[in-house]
Amino acid sequence: MKLTTKSEYSILSLIYIARHQNGDYVKIDQICSYYNLPKKYLEQLLIVLKQNRFLKTRRGSGGGYKLARSANEISIADVIRLMDGALAPIESVSHYFYSQTPLEKEKKVIDILKSIRNYIANIMENTFLSDLL
Repeated sequence: MKLTTKSEYSILSLIYIARHQNGDYVKIDQICSYYNLPKKYLEQLLIVLKQNRFLKTRRGSGGGYKLARSANEISIADVIRLMDGALAPIESVSHYFYSQTPLEKEKKVIDILKSIRNYIANIMENTFLSDLL
């Protein structure tokens, strides 16, 4: 598993919003300024997060972004799977994104890769946004 900027920026944005919403909506400019992120790219990522019910939005002067669920209900695994796909090192050991690979013919290699997948998935699935605040 290798994180792309999609996962990285999405996690950073969710952390920032969780820390700063205090009942109000958080402006994208605040997130971009704090982490020095490109606004156009972040807008696209926040749309995906909204479409997948991680965020809710409001337009206008009091508008912005807010968590759609509690920070203790959003796992890091959920965000990474949404943005980057499988947590597994190869598709043939993935639970959610399985696809056959030639490596499946080598059982001992697959066993090692499954162990890696299980270790990573366990940590990511049990780490919630609230743990990172």
